[in-house]
Amino acid sequence: MTDYNLSQNTAEIRLAETAGFCFGVDRAVNLVYELVEKGEKVCTLGPIIHNSQLVSDLESKGVKIIDDISQCPQGYTVVIRTHGVEKSVIDCAAKNNVDFINATCPFVLKIHKIVGEQEDGTVTLIAGDEKHPEVMGIRSYCKGESFVFKNQDELEKILSKHNLCEEKSLICVSQTTFSLNEWKKCEKILKKLYTNCRIYSTICNATADRQEEAASISKMADAMIVIGGRHSSNTCKLRDVCKVNCDTFLIETADELKTIDLLAYKVVGVTAGASTPSVIIKEVLKTMSEEIIEKEVETTSAVTEEVVETADTADKADKAAVKASADGEATFEEMLEESFREDENSKVVKGTVVNITPTEVFVDVEGRKQTGVIAFDDLSSEPISDPKDAVSIGDVLDLVIMKTDDSEGVLKLSKKLVDQYKGWENIVAAKESDEVLEGTVISVVKGGVIVVSKGSRVFVPASLTGVPRGQELDVLKGAVVRFRIIDINAARKRAVGSIKVVANEEKKAQQEALWSSLEEGKVLNGTVKSLTSYGAFVDIGGMDGMIHISELSWNRIKHPSEVVNVGDVVEVTIKKLDDENKKISLGFKKLEDNPWEILKRDYPVGTDCKAKVVSIAAFGAFANVIPGIDGLIHISQISWERVKTPADVLNVGDEVDVRIIDIDFDKKRVSLSMKELAEKPEDTIEALSDDAE
Repeated sequence: MTDYNLSQNTAEIRLAETAGFCFGVDRAVNLVYELVEKGEKVCTLGPIIHNSQLVSDLESKGVKIIDDISQCPQGYTVVIRTHGVEKSVIDCAAKNNVDFINATCPFVLKIHKIVGEQEDGTVTLIAGDEKHPEVMGIRSYCKGESFVFKNQDELEKILSKHNLCEEKSLICVSQTTFSLNEWKKCEKILKKLYTNCRIYSTICNATADRQEEAASISKMADAMIVIGGRHSSNTCKLRDVCKVNCDTFLIETADELKTIDLLAYKVVGVTAGASTPSVIIKEVLKTMSEEIIEKEVETTSAVTEEVVETADTADKADKAAVKASADGEATFEEMLEESFREDENSKVVKGTVVNITPTEVFVDVEGRKQTGVIAFDDLSSEPISDPKDAVSIGDVLDLVIMKTDDSEGVLKLSKKLVDQYKGWENIVAAKESDEVLEGTVISVVKGGVIVVSKGSRVFVPASLTGVPRGQELDVLKGAVVRFRIIDINAARKRAVGSIKVVANEEKKAQQEALWSSLEEGKVLNGTVKSLTSYGAFVDIGGMDGMIHISELSWNRIKHPSEVVNVGDVVEVTIKKLDDENKKISLGFKKLEDNPWEILKRDYPVGTDCKAKVVSIAAFGAFANVIPGIDGLIHISQISWERVKTPADVLNVGDEVDVRIIDIDFDKKRVSLSMKELAEKPEDTIEALSDDAE
C-alpha cells in the first residue's frame, strides 16, 4: 500500500498495491496489441475487457468486436477474451477453420478442466453470476446437471429444492471473481450438509488478494475510490467489499472525481479492478494529488520516491552523513550555501590532492592543519574502479567535511556529495531545456533502475527503460544510456527519467532517414525478425518489412519456416512502399529460380525426361516435370492403345518417361506424352511383316 498527501489539506491517499491489471487480463490485452503491431487483422469475441477506454483505443487501431464466431471477417484472427467462452464456440471455430487464439485466463481453463474431467452425471454447483460469460463457459463443460448461485440465500434455495444427497457425484466450483467472503459462507453450508460434495476453491488468487487488501484499506479509510468498469464483475465485487466499511465510489475515469468532495475525508483509499489500465489509475491519482511525481503506475504497485530513497545502502549512508556537519550545527545545503558565499567558517572546504592510493585520496585542506582523507566510496557518484579515474595529484577539489577525528588528526571528507549537489543544478537545467543526458546504470531496484549522471542519481521506472515487459532489468546494469528528465521534485532533489522516450525518438529519426533512402526495386540485406502464418518480418536496418508467404518460394509452402528462420540474413527486394502507413512489402524469390524460366532454358518442346505422377483425373494424369511445374498427360497421350481410364494404367507415385509436346507460358500449362516414346502398333506390324518376308 502506498500513501500520498492531498495538496489542499492533510488528507491521505492510500493506493492498493494490487490495483490494476491481473495476470490474465494483462496477458490477453498484450496479446491483442502485439498482433496489431505485427500488422495482423484482429477481432475479439466481445470486448477484450470491461473497460471502454481501452476498448476504444483498440478499435481506433482497427480491432473489431464481434458477437458470434460466424461474424469473423475473412483474413481476421479472432481473440477469445479472458473469461472464456462456451465449448460449442471453440468447437465451431475449429470445425470451420476459423483462425483464433484462445486468450482465456489459465485460472478459468483450470475450472473447465475440473468440471470436464468429472464422470458422466456429476452434478456441479457453481458460485457466480448465471449470466456472466465465464459461468456460461464453465457450465458448457459440465457432464451432468449444473446449478448456479450468487450468494448464500440462493445456494440454500437450490439445496432445499433439489435433494442432492442422493447424488453419487457432487462438486462445487466458483467463478474466479466471486466474493471471497460470500464463498466462505457457502463453503461452510456445503461442508455441513453435504459431506459427499467435493469443493474446489477456484477464486483467482489475485482476486482474493485484491478483495482482502481493499477490505483492509477500507477499514482504515474514511472513503474508498474503486476504479473500473461498471460492467466488470470483479470491480463491482470490490465496491461491495469496501462499502461495508466506509463511503465508497465506483468511477471509470478521473473526470468522475468532480462529483466527489474529497476534502470531506481525511483518509481516502484507492483500488482498481483487474481490467483497469494503469494509465487510468495514474490519471486518477494525479487528479487527487498535485504533489505526486508523474510516473508509471505498475499493475502491482505504484512507483514512489520511497523506491529511490531505498535504492541502495550507499544512498542511505549519504543521507545519514549529511544530516549534520562535524559539530552538528549545519545541514548539507546550508554548508554549501555558506561555501558559495565564501564564508571562512564554512564546512565545505577546498583541498589539494597530494597522494592517491587504491582505497583513499589524501588532500591538503586550505586553512586547516589536519590531514584530509577521502575514502573510495566518497570519491565519486560515477562508477569507477580506481581513484585515479576520478582525480589526479594537484587537483583542487570542493569537499564536505564528513567527520573530524581529533584522535587521529584527520578530516574525513566527501567529494561525491559536492558533485551530487552541483550536479542537481545540471539536472534541473536539463529538464528545462529538454536536454538528452548520458549516464551509467549503477543498480536495479524495485520498479526500475538508478542511473548516475552529472553526479546525481536519476530513477527510471521499468516501463520507461525500453526493456521489454517480462525481461530482467539486469541487462542494463553497467550500461551507458541516453535519457531525458521527465519530472523532478526540487524540494527533495529527486529526478525521474526516461530512456525509452529518447530511444523512440532516435529510432523514429533513423526510420525517417531510412525511409527517404528506400525505393521500389532496391535490393538490400535484412535479418528475419519474426515469422507468422502469412509471412516473414525482416529488419532492414531500423524498419521492418514483410515478405508475404507467396513471395518466399516459387513452390507452394505451408509455412515460412520451410524457407527461412528467425535470425537468418537474407537478400530482399523492395516490391512496394506504402508511404501513408509506412509499410514495406518485400520480395525474396529470385527470377533465375523461377521454375518456368528454368523450363524455358533447359526443357524446350521435344525434350524427353522422367516425370513423377502426382494426381490422376478422369481425363488424364498430372506429373511433376521439375520442382514447381506439373504437366498433363492427357488420356489420349498415355498409350497408342485405347485407355478406358488413366487409373487402369497409372498410379500416383509412378515414375514414367515422357516427352514435352507443348508449353503455354502465358497460361502456365505443359502438355506431356507417354505414347510419343512408345512404338506405334502399325510400325510393329510392318516390322513383323518385313521379318516374315
